[in-house]
Amino acid sequence: MKRLTTTAETDPGKSVEERLKTLLLAGLDGDETAYHAFLGELSGRLRAYVRKRLFHLHDEVEDIVQETLLAVHNARHTYRAEEPLTAWVYAIARYKLMDFLRMRSRHDAFNEPLDDYVDIFSSSDEEPANDAKRDIGVLLEQLPDKQRLPIMHVKLQGMSVTETAQLTGLSESAVKIGIHRGLKSLAAKIRLFS
Repeated sequence: MKRLTTTAETDPGKSVEERLKTLLLAGLDGDETAYHAFLGELSGRLRAYVRKRLFHLHDEVEDIVQETLLAVHNARHTYRAEEPLTAWVYAIARYKLMDFLRMRSRHDAFNEPLDDYVDIFSSSDEEPANDAKRDIGVLLEQLPDKQRLPIMHVKLQGMSVTETAQLTGLSESAVKIGIHRGLKSLAAKIRLFS
């Protein structure tokens, strides 16, 4: 197994592009140490890249970095040495970021925040909390289980869609649809009584 010289790994005179490219190419030639060094340095750079673009979603950064590293690892054999490495890697990172944002927007479309329906559950004359809880309970009891249970578990108890699906026996899609339809149904019921 070929071993990369330490100057190639640590030479401060080399640009990031040259250093990463040297490490990757040595890794592709079988140098595991160089490949691990490549992944280590790349992960730090990707973390900064993703964090800069998702500054409001700190919890998601590491997932996207890991997805990108996995994609780079799986596609490493397709990299052409005459092409700029960082452009290739950041293209993969952009696709992973876009996939995440698309998935998140779909997820958010099915999970409407309860705050959007706050007017359903509150009154202008500020009833006591116990009366509001009783009224919510009465309204929820009018809904079928497929709508009532997802609203209770996800929106009122703070459980995840996955946990609610496991608890109720519904699919995750059915839970999301149940919440959406249930909240719309509750809003329509409130409008009838207003």
